[in-house]
Amino acid sequence: MVTEFIILGFPEFPDFQVPLFFLLLLIYLIILLGNLTIIIIVCLDSHLHTPMYFYLSNLSMLDISSTSIYLPKLLDILLRKTHHISMNGCFTQMYFFLSLTGMEFILLSVMAYDRYAAVCQPLSYHLIMNQKVCILMNTGTWILGFLLPASYSIPFSQISFCGSNEINHFFCDFSALLKLSCTSTSSIQCIVYIFGVLLACPCFISTLTSYVYIISTILRIRSTEGRRKAFSTCSSHLTVVCLFYLTSISVYIRPPSMQSMDINKVISILYNTLIPMFNPVIYSLKNKVVKHALRKCCCS
Repeated sequence: MVTEFIILGFPEFPDFQVPLFFLLLLIYLIILLGNLTIIIIVCLDSHLHTPMYFYLSNLSMLDISSTSIYLPKLLDILLRKTHHISMNGCFTQMYFFLSLTGMEFILLSVMAYDRYAAVCQPLSYHLIMNQKVCILMNTGTWILGFLLPASYSIPFSQISFCGSNEINHFFCDFSALLKLSCTSTSSIQCIVYIFGVLLACPCFISTLTSYVYIISTILRIRSTEGRRKAFSTCSSHLTVVCLFYLTSISVYIRPPSMQSMDINKVISILYNTLIPMFNPVIYSLKNKVVKHALRKCCCS
């Protein structure tokens, strides 16, 4: 019986293990620096104590947490060749990765609703998105994120592994683990996809609905300057949403005939590293308030 797993990482590139280590280390440091900077300036600058920046700091915290689940282990694999991971450690890594990914789906839809309230209901915005509502929505995001994966992580831990213990991925991905099982996994696959649909579809529909109302409201504004200002309040979030959903679809919602673990690994590493790295850049470069707060923190 299998008691530990071997995470293969990227054996397809044997001559690029060290360069890949330094590249991913640089990306990880940029993720930590960029997202910690967002969290710090939101905490320190009173002008950023609004729902939009409250959720932005939570998104930064999620990005740091999700990359910290697998990147340190991957860097260790690339540098010291320590491919082994215990079964409990593997299941823990998988659970937290699924939890934080689910939280990001929910949080992005909450942020889209916040932008809808700001653009479409500006006079009632502070009543709709008051402090109590923000805390409740944020708490609900974290609770749902941790509860939903538990429903299939528990039965997943009952699967028997009695053959190969080599995970053809750079972390304990559930689809890669299912391929190693020597028992039937159809029921667990069904549970995973059901909960995936129950989580992703409402988040996608609510985000899409929010932006349909936002865009229609912006188009009714007569002045060009008014439309530009209204769109600038949600352009950063819209960019992040598009990147997140497009990469998620390319990894998880492709038909089985187009599924390849090697291709999945390449897309996943881009999806799981580049988006957390670019999020602070997107929000800071397109946001004058964030840039002003950053300059003020640097000068003080």
